[in-house]
Amino acid sequence: MKQLPPEYYQLLEQLQTVDFVLVELTLYLDTHNDDVEAINQFNQCAAERKRLKKIIESKYGPLQQFGNSYSGCPWNWDDPPWPWQV
Repeated sequence: MKQLPPEYYQLLEQLQTVDFVLVELTLYLDTHNDDVEAINQFNQCAAERKRLKKIIESKYGPLQQFGNSYSGCPWNWDDPPWPWQV
């Protein structure tokens, strides 16, 4: 497997942290759908996730398939390591 720099793991950990917060906020907002502060926090986290995903994919390749991520040329979806392999 190809060696990745420490930055990759730092970015991936940041993305995983934001994903966790988004899941928790989603669960909370399912029962508190008028909490403006939570909605604002969700939207801020969604923007941060988009920013982190763009950085990771521009340097290390796609994180998701089925149109959720763009591919480089040549097709690079199958370039290891996949996110769940690290």
